[in-house]
Amino acid sequence: MVFVKTFDNKTLTLDLPTTTSLQTLKRLIHLKSGIPIHLLRFLHSSPSKTLTSTNTTSDPSLSDLGISQYSVLTLHLPLAGGMQAPVLPKPRLEFLNTKPPPNYVAGLGRGATGFTTRSDIGPARAAPDLPDRSATTIGGASGPAGRGRGKGGGPDADDGEDDDADEKGYDENQKFDEFEGNDVGLFASAEYDEDDKEADAVWESIDKRMDSRRKDRREARLKQEIEKYRASNPKITEQFADLKRKLYTVSAEEWDSIPEMGDYSLRNKKKRFESFVPVPDTLLEKARQEKEHVTALDPKSRSAGGTETPWAQTPVTDLTAVGEGRGTVLSLKLDRLSDSVSGLTVVDPKGYLTDLKSMKINSDAEISDIKKARLLLKSVTQTNPKHPPGWIAAARLEEVAGKIHIARQLIQKGCEECPKNEDVWLEACRLANPEEAKAVIAKGVKAIPNSVKLWMQAAKLEQDDANKSRVLRKGLEHIPDSVRLWKAVVELANEEDARLLLSRRWSAVRFMLSCGWRLQGWRRMSRRRKF
Repeated sequence: MVFVKTFDNKTLTLDLPTTTSLQTLKRLIHLKSGIPIHLLRFLHSSPSKTLTSTNTTSDPSLSDLGISQYSVLTLHLPLAGGMQAPVLPKPRLEFLNTKPPPNYVAGLGRGATGFTTRSDIGPARAAPDLPDRSATTIGGASGPAGRGRGKGGGPDADDGEDDDADEKGYDENQKFDEFEGNDVGLFASAEYDEDDKEADAVWESIDKRMDSRRKDRREARLKQEIEKYRASNPKITEQFADLKRKLYTVSAEEWDSIPEMGDYSLRNKKKRFESFVPVPDTLLEKARQEKEHVTALDPKSRSAGGTETPWAQTPVTDLTAVGEGRGTVLSLKLDRLSDSVSGLTVVDPKGYLTDLKSMKINSDAEISDIKKARLLLKSVTQTNPKHPPGWIAAARLEEVAGKIHIARQLIQKGCEECPKNEDVWLEACRLANPEEAKAVIAKGVKAIPNSVKLWMQAAKLEQDDANKSRVLRKGLEHIPDSVRLWKAVVELANEEDARLLLSRRWSAVRFMLSCGWRLQGWRRMSRRRKF
């Protein structure tokens, strides 16, 4: 076995004994690589061995050249003049020389359709020169006024034309028929009699007889041709029929795992060139003028005093249009309040005026004022987020505008920015839902445990007196010197609880007396202790 390494870094394995001649080795390499035999040269892989023959024969064996089993030979191609051997260029479009696939129509995939040009059907046939028959009479004779300029209108000319038509057998001026040619006019003037009708019937019966004799063979040949065509050009549905029968074995998980084909056509599309041009100054100037508010006074009104009226007439308001507008608005409201049953209504006659008085209608001016105030308060909260009145005002503005969820979001952000301000927490508790108010006030009390307002608000949210008293006592643990908390605890406690509470907090009572809770508070507590 000998290994031959070619010039393109490929290795040929040749199962040859060492007694094989050198010409046999070259012939085998020529059959596998296509390189001419007279250009083949070999280099031994071992530097101590060279391809020198010790035999005097012209065709030495591999063993004579020092090649043993599993030796590696390198193929060498000597080039004349040090130039590379010319290589035949490969055709760029090799598929043009191959046979197209079955049912292939060029251009059908991209929507191209075939068409026929004049070069495919040949040049057009020139139309025959027809005479001018505008002056021809019903009987076939023409007057002298209808003749052309070439011939005269005498009787000799008519006789000459008739003789020429008789010699040729047809009239040159007659209309050419594509099927029968010039013979269409031979029997045009003949009458169709009974003999002609009988002859046509005989020929028709002969044609039917011949067709019936060849009918079976013709139908069999047609059927065979159709089957042969369908076998060579099957439909797509027939090609995938066997695969469609196996689709019932596919599970739902396998259907879901089939990837969807994306749109890869966008990869080959070139990006459109985008051009950017500067905005003209006229457009910017127009936009600036639209946002400006210009206020001007009429010089005529300034010339007159405050007690005088200018000579020009003051525009009069159209009171009729105002009344019609109010009537339209009232009718729309009544239609909205009316029931679906005709003749009945859900309007309360007694409380209707009261409901109208309580309804708040935002005019265009108020809406514009709300927008301006919203922008102003937004700038306030952004520039100074640690300012509590800004957050409170922004939340109340959204509440007035009817956007209560935005108001809750703003006041929640205000609580995060100003956690040590009790007004912000009270506003958040007021705007929150009843089920969320306790959680909000609990966060506020945790952030500001020394706030009396927050403890009082937390007590108001409790429905039971025992829970209110518990909240107030919790507040007294943080603020034992608060007069409002002590007063609220005493009002909620019974006689026994009040005695126990006052006996433990007598120093607080002294503090309350010194702070001004004089007569009323002392009387209430004295009744509890029965002093």
